[in-house]
Amino acid sequence: MSGRDTPKQKGFRRLERWVVGLLFAVIAFVLEKVVMRSVRRGGGDPAEATAEPVTTQLTGSGAEVDLE
Repeated sequence: MSGRDTPKQKGFRRLERWVVGLLFAVIAFVLEKVVMRSVRRGGGDPAEATAEPVTTQLTGSGAEVDLE
């Protein structure tokens, strides 16, 4: 490589890194908005999140299943 090519590549790499950084910033912003909107909508009661799930017992024989 000659000395003349170095400044041209350096400028291109600087621009490329700036554009990639800008795109990543936009993607991070959009993802944060999506997550925050999801958290706000799914607020609910915090006690429900820690409660044990209600189980349903299924009994059956062959093709018939009874829900108790």
